[in-house]
Amino acid sequence: MSHNKLHRLTLCAIILCTPHIQLSVKSISRAVNFKYRFNHKDQGGLHPICNKTELDLEKGLEMRKWVLSGILASEETYLSHLEALLLPMKPLKAAATTSQPVLTIPQIETIFFKVPELYEVHKEFYDGLLPRVQQWSHHQRVGDLFQKQAGQLGVYRAFVDNYEVAVETAEKCCQANTQFAEISEVMGTAHAAVSPSSPTALLYKPVDRVTRSTLVLHDLLKHTPSSHPDHPLLQDALRISQNFLSSINEETTPRRQSMTVKKGENRQLLKDSFMVELVEGTRKLRHVFLFTDLLLCAKLKKQIGGKSQQYDSKWYIPLSDLTFQNTDESEPLPIPQVPDEELDAMKVKISHIKNEIQREKRANKGSKVIDRLRKKLSEQESLLLLTSPSMALRVHSRNGKGYMFLMSSDYERAEWKEMIQEQQKKCFKSFSLTSMELQMLTNSCVKLQTVHHIPLTINKEEDESPGLHGFLNVIVHSASGLKQSLNLYCTLEVDSFGYFASKAKTRVYRYTTEPKWNEEFEIDLEGSQTLRLLCYEKSYNKTKQNKEDGDSTDRIIGKGQIPLDPQTLLGKDWQRTVIPMTGVSVKLSMKFTSREFSLKRMPSRKPMGVFGIKISTVTKREHSKVPYIVRQCLEEIERRGMEEVGIYRVSGVATDIQVLKAAFDTNNKDVSVMMSEMDVNAIAGTLKLYFRELPEPLFTDDLYPNFAGGIALSDSVAKESCMLNLLLSLPEPNLVTFLFLLDHLKRVADKESINKMSLHNLATVFGPTLLRPAEKDSKIPTNPTQPISMGDSWSLEVMSQVQVLLYFLQLETIPTPDSKRQSILFSTEV
Repeated sequence: MSHNKLHRLTLCAIILCTPHIQLSVKSISRAVNFKYRFNHKDQGGLHPICNKTELDLEKGLEMRKWVLSGILASEETYLSHLEALLLPMKPLKAAATTSQPVLTIPQIETIFFKVPELYEVHKEFYDGLLPRVQQWSHHQRVGDLFQKQAGQLGVYRAFVDNYEVAVETAEKCCQANTQFAEISEVMGTAHAAVSPSSPTALLYKPVDRVTRSTLVLHDLLKHTPSSHPDHPLLQDALRISQNFLSSINEETTPRRQSMTVKKGENRQLLKDSFMVELVEGTRKLRHVFLFTDLLLCAKLKKQIGGKSQQYDSKWYIPLSDLTFQNTDESEPLPIPQVPDEELDAMKVKISHIKNEIQREKRANKGSKVIDRLRKKLSEQESLLLLTSPSMALRVHSRNGKGYMFLMSSDYERAEWKEMIQEQQKKCFKSFSLTSMELQMLTNSCVKLQTVHHIPLTINKEEDESPGLHGFLNVIVHSASGLKQSLNLYCTLEVDSFGYFASKAKTRVYRYTTEPKWNEEFEIDLEGSQTLRLLCYEKSYNKTKQNKEDGDSTDRIIGKGQIPLDPQTLLGKDWQRTVIPMTGVSVKLSMKFTSREFSLKRMPSRKPMGVFGIKISTVTKREHSKVPYIVRQCLEEIERRGMEEVGIYRVSGVATDIQVLKAAFDTNNKDVSVMMSEMDVNAIAGTLKLYFRELPEPLFTDDLYPNFAGGIALSDSVAKESCMLNLLLSLPEPNLVTFLFLLDHLKRVADKESINKMSLHNLATVFGPTLLRPAEKDSKIPTNPTQPISMGDSWSLEVMSQVQVLLYFLQLETIPTPDSKRQSILFSTEV
């Protein structure tokens, strides 16, 4: 029996399915670029980089069909190969139950391990794609098919892990069994009839399905507009595929340890991530691994003397024993919260260090200085990563032992819970690992991990996008696709400082299948790259609590995300998009404003209006000390908004704010009636918009640098003297208006236990609005994607503005000279 004949039956199945071990993601990119240069030349010299004209978009959308037609043909051939390879498996299994078996059942299962599953994965993908290509239109969606297929790469992972065992078993069986060798020879003939390539040729030129899928995803993304619903799904599938290929490519000899466990079953890694665990009140950084049958929590050991990465196992729970409910019915322990002021102080330190690194690089100083700064940066970012999460994910073992992870993103918490619950449907038996098995499993995590670095910005590659710095205006329009009426609301999350956090929340739309929020939010971006949206069903049962996290029982009914692509958002007007989710789709509009343009305070062209008009002009015209719009808004909020959760932080409906703006600008006499009928958040939004659109900030352009310098003083006595003298140097309309607002904000903070608005929260909202200077006084560079220094100098500026307002909010009284106090207290015109 020749060695080549052996491979026609057994190794052909293995090699046919095995990804190229040495093909890196970068080499894939080079292959994609070469392929496009070659193919486009053949098709009339089309250049791969599209000019964003309608003609180019049309051609790009047409190319999607041709790319998909190619993958359909390839899938059809591949399925034929797999069918031929599976032909002898059933007869071999049948013979194994007789008195004269050719192979034993364990030998058959080892040799053909995961080949039937691979066939099912590709058959399902082919059956889903074929009708969509046959009924093609430019609006046709296929991203969900690629995303689902990428999510099944664990089958390939298991196949690769079993590779060496399968080869060894096949070789031994061939040498020991003449009958099996004869079947191999017949199989070679059958396979040759199916495929124009000989089985021997396939041995040296394997059909690499994962690599091909990655290339196709590159192709599709090149020709899929970022506004197309497929775009985020294809990006997600590409990310998963590239991570998978990276994990394969990083393997070196000896190969990855097989994860075959008892009874020939295979343990696959489904998901892993760095998380914060709360252990006896102390936050600990962990690396958590979800396998097909258990959840493992490990600690990354410190690397000493160039040793390779290692993990220590902290605990594990078999999925059959895992529950999210507390089995002993005890109340969940409270989560220790880190004050916002401390988190902001850490961000200030991080921004300072990043600025120092940039200065040292520009000055071409020695690498030792930069290395020392990078170490400090890593320490500060690690501290922020540990202290910022406050959202609990509790897991319990059936024996009563419980563990708590802290997360900053409900999106990520939902991902973990969903994946665990889905996998639990397949896990029925409890088990325990021996100390040796646990050690082997923990050791294998070094090779199996897909997340290789702690999510710190310092760990980003040099050529990786620094993200966007500026403001993202998002309008959440409506949702569709619901089968029943629900009470719905949405939240928005963006990433900054290495982690995701919730930034905005719509109002609840009551009992409908077609909610129409049309709410606009302004989200501050700090190196952000992704926008996430979660859609919830609101629970109004106040007595019912989730024991697993202590939160209300609001249920996530859908979640999705879109990349914040600078090329798509920069210099553009509103961009409309749809985020498709399971069972529901949400329509959004987005507009990005860079730091450069967000600083512009444009004077109004309506001299008789109030928005964009100097505060001194308005008060003089009105014969008042405080503008009418400020007094009216504060009066209405004092009347019915003091206990509104998130007042001033939660955005009002954009259309309502514009209606109120027009009413105040035209001096509409019915404005007070209009306000009484509007949502109080719209009134708060109108007030913030008024201060933001002043042609000069309330604290004035001239005094702004002095306020920024005064708040940085370390001596408390000098700081108080400086800050109070500066405050009293403001023009009288500015000073009186500020003190009027300051008293109101303190009264809002007095009800913090109800409205959740602390002095620090209010300072965060109003600080930049009241202090941000006009563009001519800003030193912020104009390129919003410029690396670190731009974004972080802006962060420092914003945080300084917050600190100035917080300083005055925290003062019990502001001593004013008699003349000004008389003016303020005894004026009947305020």
